[in-house]
Amino acid sequence: MPRTLPANSVGIVTPQSLQVAEPLPLDCGKTFGPYELVFETYGELNADRSNAILVCHALSGNHHAAGYHSENDDKPGWWDKCIGPGKPFDTNRFFVVCPANLGGYQGSTGPGDHNPATGRPYGPDFPVVTVADWVRSQRILQRHLGIDCWAAVAGGSLGAMQVMQWSIDYPEALRHALVIAAAPRLSAQNIAFNEIARQAIVTDPEFHGGRYYEHGVVPRRGLMLARMLGHITYLSDEAMRAKFGRDLRGGRINYGFDVEFQVESYLRYQGQSFVDRFDANTYLLMTKALDYFDPAARADGKLAQAFAPALARFLVISFTSDWRFSPARSREIVDALVDAGKHVSYAEITSDVGHDDFLLTMPHYVRTLNGYLDRVAEEAGV
Repeated sequence: MPRTLPANSVGIVTPQSLQVAEPLPLDCGKTFGPYELVFETYGELNADRSNAILVCHALSGNHHAAGYHSENDDKPGWWDKCIGPGKPFDTNRFFVVCPANLGGYQGSTGPGDHNPATGRPYGPDFPVVTVADWVRSQRILQRHLGIDCWAAVAGGSLGAMQVMQWSIDYPEALRHALVIAAAPRLSAQNIAFNEIARQAIVTDPEFHGGRYYEHGVVPRRGLMLARMLGHITYLSDEAMRAKFGRDLRGGRINYGFDVEFQVESYLRYQGQSFVDRFDANTYLLMTKALDYFDPAARADGKLAQAFAPALARFLVISFTSDWRFSPARSREIVDALVDAGKHVSYAEITSDVGHDDFLLTMPHYVRTLNGYLDRVAEEAGV
C-alpha cells in the first residue's frame, strides 16, 4: 500500500538527464565523452535565476538527495533531512540541484555503462576522474540550466571538496560556499584506509580485473569488506559504544569465529546491503578522487595561495566527534581562507556520531545552516 509522504518532503521526484556530446578534458590527460549527467532538482527556479543551490554528494551518494522516487520507497534521498520545505535548504525559497558524479553507479555515466567504442561495459577502462573533473562537468550542467551564478554550492566530505574546487576554478559562478565535514587533503592514514578497501576489492576472486560484469558476478566479499572498513571510520568510538557496547548477539560467548557481538552483526549487515546498491569499480574511482584532492599542490603547497582566486563567502562546519576529518582539518581551511583575505564563518558542532554527523540534524547544526542560508536567501531576493 502506498505510504503517506511527510508534509515537509519534496515529494515524488523524477531524475533528469543531460546528454553531453562534447568530450570532457580530464586531469589524467584523457578526454571522456559522450556521456550522460543525471541530476535531480527540488523547488522552483525564480525569474532572475538567483536562487539556485548546487549540492555535491559524497562517496556513496548520488543524484537522489531528497524526496522519493515512488510512494513505495522505503527511504528518501541521502540528504532528505536537510532539503525540503521548511528545512535548511528550504525548497520554498531555493531551487536545489544535485547531480550524480561521473564514474558513479545508477546515475551519470560510470564503469557499468557500455563503452560505445567497444560495445562492452567500461569496467577498468573507465578513466580515473578527479574532483576538478567533476566540477567541470557540473559547470556544463549549470550552463545547461541557464544559471550564471549559484546562490551557493554545498556539500559534506567528498562533496565539500567539490565545493572548495568550485570556489577556486569558477570564482564568479558562486556567491557562497558551504564546506561541511571537510579536509584540505587526505592524511596518510586516510589514504591508507582507502588503499586497504581497494585491495579488498581487487583481490576478490570475482573481480576479474574489473570486468566482473561480463562474467555475471560481483566481487561481493571485497566490496563488503571495503564498506565495513569505511563504515567504522565514519562512526565515532562513542557512537559505537553507545549503540553496541560489547553486547553479545546470543547472550553468551560461543568460543568460535561466527558472529557473536552485536557490532559484528551490524557491520556485516551494512556490508551486505552496500553490495546490493553500489558498484566495486565506482568505489575504486571515488576513493582515488579523495586521495588525489589537494588544491595546495598546484600553489606551491600553500593552501591560502590556492584559495586566492575565490570570491565566494564561506561557511565551514566541523563536528567534534569526526575523527576521520577532524575539526583541526576544518580549521586548516579556515586559517587558509583568513590568510587569503576571504570572508569565512566557522562553526564547530558538538556531536557524538562521527563523520556521518553532516547527514543528520542536531539542533546547533540546523541553527547554523538556517542562519547562514537566511543570508543566502536574502541576497537572492527570496
